[in-house]
Amino acid sequence: MNINTILWSVVSLGGLAVLFGIILTYASKKFAVEVNPKTAEVRDALPSANCGGCGFAGCDAFADAVVNGNAPITGCPVGGAALAAKLAEIMGVAAGDSEKHVARVICCGDSNNAKEKYEYQGITDCKAAEALAGGSKSCRYGCTGLGTCVKACPFDAIHVVNGVAVVDEDKCTACKKCIAVCPKNIIELVPISKEVRVLCKNQEKGKEVMQSCKVGCIACQKCVKACKFDAIIFENNLARIDYSKCVNCMMCAEACPTKTIYANFKNRKKAFIHDDKCIGCTICSKNCNFEAIEGELKGKHKILEDKCVGCSKCYEKCPKDAVEMR
Repeated sequence: MNINTILWSVVSLGGLAVLFGIILTYASKKFAVEVNPKTAEVRDALPSANCGGCGFAGCDAFADAVVNGNAPITGCPVGGAALAAKLAEIMGVAAGDSEKHVARVICCGDSNNAKEKYEYQGITDCKAAEALAGGSKSCRYGCTGLGTCVKACPFDAIHVVNGVAVVDEDKCTACKKCIAVCPKNIIELVPISKEVRVLCKNQEKGKEVMQSCKVGCIACQKCVKACKFDAIIFENNLARIDYSKCVNCMMCAEACPTKTIYANFKNRKKAFIHDDKCIGCTICSKNCNFEAIEGELKGKHKILEDKCVGCSKCYEKCPKDAVEMR
């Protein structure tokens, strides 16, 4: 092959490369889409989980939505309050209050409590079992316990324990992937600070419930009567907690005869009044629904520990910060 032919080929290809480079450079500037510099800042601050828990298709889409005002800075369930504060600083807005939410499985019908209709020997998948007469458990509302939610969770935050899915709240990021795949629709997001939960979705009457599960809600409504804050809603033969009213007093759990309502009694606090701060205004005693505070006007007040249920109403109302929950 002639050397001149080779040289001309190299020069021609090099010239075309330079020409195309000039054209692409011009096109990139001419047709460039302006990007808000804050979008990159917000994106860099995000945890890159790309879980979709914010309702957008990944962190890139969420960052763009935040900058354009189409998503709240508190929308990332993985980052929580710390991330919200950082995004607030970037966007120049107030972060506001953002309590972490976690997934909770509304069922306690494990292998010891729920009766079986038949022995399931099919695919280890809740949806597959659900297609076969609603699953093997007698309660058609209960957790199938085959771990479809476990497979869907990218954070290893949910596991099947004795036939029922249980959430590890320390690992849960509220990404909602377990909620999306549950064929029974028994997984919900709730504020992590709420220590009380109704662990039943069965809407049948008491007799039918007892025939299928030992710990199901039997519609006795004792919890409704026990709650002094109107936080228990009763509908479709089932108790439900209004968390906007719930104060963690746990009286509903104490009253429940089947222990369908779970409460973490280990975390139940008691009020304590500091004598050096108390001015005897009686506001605390007037707001106590349990007659757990004694004391006269302008005198020092005292908490009756055997009556205090830790509802925190006195703590919230005290004008002198004399009440401590501990």
